[in-house]
Amino acid sequence: MSTSSTSTTSTATAITSTVRPLTTRDADALTRAAVRAAEGLGVRGSVTVLDAGGQLLGFRRDDTAVLISGETSTRKAYTALQLDAPTAALVDLVRPDGPFHTLPTALDRPLLFIAGGVPLHRDGRVIGALGFGGGTPEQDHRIATAAIAEADLA
Repeated sequence: MSTSSTSTTSTATAITSTVRPLTTRDADALTRAAVRAAEGLGVRGSVTVLDAGGQLLGFRRDDTAVLISGETSTRKAYTALQLDAPTAALVDLVRPDGPFHTLPTALDRPLLFIAGGVPLHRDGRVIGALGFGGGTPEQDHRIATAAIAEADLA
């Protein structure tokens, strides 16, 4: 009986192993990295960092960024987190002829299917997401991925 108890305990431990969550220190590093990447491209915008539960861990809007960039960066991060995929990879799926074309209106959630949101992973598990808004979709995606790479959270 003790053998099965031991194997059950080992299995439970393996299944419930914890992954270090995204921290405010991580969010600060991601925000600073996104600002540097944006400055390198001459883009003025906003960056949002969400934890795994969708709660705000970090946010910054450049003084000269358009105001809506704050909302778009947050919605992009939320979308990437909820679907565990970069928003750049989701754009075609929600076009009128795409398989998920009704998804943006089917849910009462702040989803935004424009490039610039990227999920964050640690040990193969999603720990949060980063969103950038303010440039073109391609610039926003490039800034988000550069920030994640610089902060070593790819």
